[in-house]
Amino acid sequence: METPRRSDERLDEWRARTLVPMVVAGMAFLVAYAWPIIDPGLPAAGRNVCDAVVMLVWGLFGADYLVRLGLAPRRWNFVRSNWFDLLVLLAPMLRSLRLIQVIMVLGLVNKHTSTTLRASVSRYTAVAAVLIVLCAALAVLDAERGAPDAVITSFPDALWWAATTVTTVGYGDLYPVTLGGRVVASVLFTAGIALLGVVTATLASWFVEKFNEGQASAAATQKQVADLTEEVRSLRAELAGRKRPTDVQAS
Repeated sequence: METPRRSDERLDEWRARTLVPMVVAGMAFLVAYAWPIIDPGLPAAGRNVCDAVVMLVWGLFGADYLVRLGLAPRRWNFVRSNWFDLLVLLAPMLRSLRLIQVIMVLGLVNKHTSTTLRASVSRYTAVAAVLIVLCAALAVLDAERGAPDAVITSFPDALWWAATTVTTVGYGDLYPVTLGGRVVASVLFTAGIALLGVVTATLASWFVEKFNEGQASAAATQKQVADLTEEVRSLRAELAGRKRPTDVQAS
């Protein structure tokens, strides 16, 4: 019987081997999904190619999930930890949520980096913010374009709406009117709050570290001054001890 430790090693090995292919597949998925949305005049042949790439990558995501599930030592815990992956895979009709799989690939990349925690969080947050805004803009434009009374009808408008929404500014000049667009907005609200929380926590951690470094530097300086003072006292005492016999002979 295979031990849980051995299963964890096999799962980690699978993730390491599939990291680059999954990132490449995620980028291909993003391009194939975005192209027909940004270019409504794309010929039918081009649309068919993009749809084929989307479905192929979708199948790869599903196969990867099944393999990871099979390698996981505790499958129920794996399902609970990756419930959103399963939800998106089992609900292909939720077209607005498909691009979340691309963002999830960032998690795999982030786990295999060797930088410091703050650098890793900062890089991950920056890339995630850009991808979230781009994906939300594509998804809301896909849902809103052609809908009656829609106000988000172009990609620049969709980008502006996504940027103001993810930062929780929300000017209200652009807003979704369809159910799919509002689902995207709900996901974007949550992502924006989470991103702001991460940024705030990272900045707070940086300030605390700098303050602690200042305190440590001050403490080190005080110790150096104390050591120097003690050394001066020892030298004075030694000089005084050497001087006394001379004074006695002179007298």
